[in-house]
Amino acid sequence: MPDMNQIVGSADIALIVFDTLRFDVASTEFAAGNTPNLKKLFPHGWEKRHSPGSFTYAAHHAFFAGFLPTPSDPTASQERLFATEFAGSETSGGSTRTFREANIVAGLRSEGYLTLCVGGVGFFNQQTELSRVFPAMFDEAFWSPELGVTNPQSTENQITRLEEKLTQIPENQPLFTYLNISAIHQPNCHYSPGKESDDLESHAAALRYVDSQIPRLLSLFQNRSDTFLIACSDHGTLYGEEGFTGHRVGHEAVFTVPYAEAFLPHNRVS
Repeated sequence: MPDMNQIVGSADIALIVFDTLRFDVASTEFAAGNTPNLKKLFPHGWEKRHSPGSFTYAAHHAFFAGFLPTPSDPTASQERLFATEFAGSETSGGSTRTFREANIVAGLRSEGYLTLCVGGVGFFNQQTELSRVFPAMFDEAFWSPELGVTNPQSTENQITRLEEKLTQIPENQPLFTYLNISAIHQPNCHYSPGKESDDLESHAAALRYVDSQIPRLLSLFQNRSDTFLIACSDHGTLYGEEGFTGHRVGHEAVFTVPYAEAFLPHNRVS
């Protein structure tokens, strides 16, 4: 586990959530070589973890409190990267960065970080009081229909919006970026020509589309600073398994999610 007490204050931090990505699909596509950019970023593959929630709202409340997906291996360390102070925590350790604030976004802000949110799914669209809860945690939050689940170019548009913002931020300003990738969330059948309904194949096709945009995203981070990157899903989803469609269901395919970390060095000009 990286020592987050050393990373906080010395590097930018990015949390990229592949909203709704199933672990089985992510790992199968990785093994087949269908996500080459993610394979280059995470050469050892996705770690199998369990989400704290079965849908976006529940999972993200936990994420922003420092409860990222937990290892599925019961013998693995359960020590967390981030925590907010509360009595009796058994998953905080010497490498955990603990904040007094109620969430890690506010905690990183107290350490001098500018906090940015590029939204995707409906819980980030800022159109209702409920969908303003998460964006309100950040210094700046962005959403438009072009970034949402119905736009086939959503990931490209999200990266463009982030790029536009990063050009305005000095490189010496510490940055915490949260990106909610919306493309994999239903509807995703538009990534499989000829399909009129979502299924596991269109779910995989959506992931392949996202993978094609990863180099551009990483360049944005590496061109400004060293960056510690966390990538994961918030939950999976179902396509008829045991009669269920969607998520917010206590099913293994919903709670089992992919997780990975990487340190991205700054592309310093010599």
